[in-house]
Amino acid sequence: MTDQRPHRVVVLALERVIPLDLAIPVQVFTGQRDSPYRVRVSAPASPVRTTAGFGITAEVGLAGLRQADTIVVPGFVPHAAPVEPAILQALRRAQARGTRLISICTGAFALAQAGLLAGRPATTHWQHVAELTRDYPTVDVRPDVLYVDDGDVLTSAGVSSGLDLCLHVVRSDHGVDIAQHVAQALVAAPHRDGNQAQFVPRRVPPDHGGAFDEVRAWILANLAEDITLDALARHATTSVRTFTRRFRESTGTTPLQWVLTARMDEARRLLETTKLPVDDVAERSGFGTTLNLRQHFRRRLDTTPTAYRRAFLGPTPNADS
Repeated sequence: MTDQRPHRVVVLALERVIPLDLAIPVQVFTGQRDSPYRVRVSAPASPVRTTAGFGITAEVGLAGLRQADTIVVPGFVPHAAPVEPAILQALRRAQARGTRLISICTGAFALAQAGLLAGRPATTHWQHVAELTRDYPTVDVRPDVLYVDDGDVLTSAGVSSGLDLCLHVVRSDHGVDIAQHVAQALVAAPHRDGNQAQFVPRRVPPDHGGAFDEVRAWILANLAEDITLDALARHATTSVRTFTRRFRESTGTTPLQWVLTARMDEARRLLETTKLPVDDVAERSGFGTTLNLRQHFRRRLDTTPTAYRRAFLGPTPNADS
């Protein structure tokens, strides 16, 4: 974003808001020194009851939504309860002004009631995706993802997925380095792709001895190398089959998908912070060739490396498109 003023985020607390859903965007968007965001909590009336029993005093009423650049709607209980018409109208007007809308967990039901998810891909907590699908048939419900970024409307699954989505927003707004700094302060995973599977109840065997931590560290130190499943399993001192199963249970994704995400992170970091030729970026991040890097950028980000870099560094003589 090029605007020098802070990006104004308003977190809309509905009655019986889920406290952690509300706290996540507040913490992510204000949890660093000189944050580029200014966060305020809005509510139709104050104080607002939470599902934990205590109340929250809102800084502004619904009128505060008019000045928002981004509005976040945390989950609330009961999520199927009718939302006040004034709230729905305020959300519709905000969307019409070009305000970015984000929901966390069951906050998606408020956006759906306002008609803002019609014809769009969206998600919510896995326990409620069937209900969202049934009650709002025009919504393209994605049941097995962490979050959905549909441009000006973004939705996330359960509570921790809201953290992933908010970090994704910081990353999209200000780049990999700042998002990683925020994640590090929160002791959170720097990035999880939105298309990773949601958590479902299952037994997850413990990662004895921190072997996967060592494997992940080795991956990050060797992104430019040819990383195979056999090599990763050897580092974990286990069979390929066992390693693949336990890695997926531990991270929610496959080893090679984790490697691909790490390579994308490194490519984005180099494009954002250096003027290395795109050929060098492709080699250092492990994609090998500019063509391969471009294909992955098209698939994941719907852009090219040069166009992505231009957003951070301005035009360069090194074109890839």
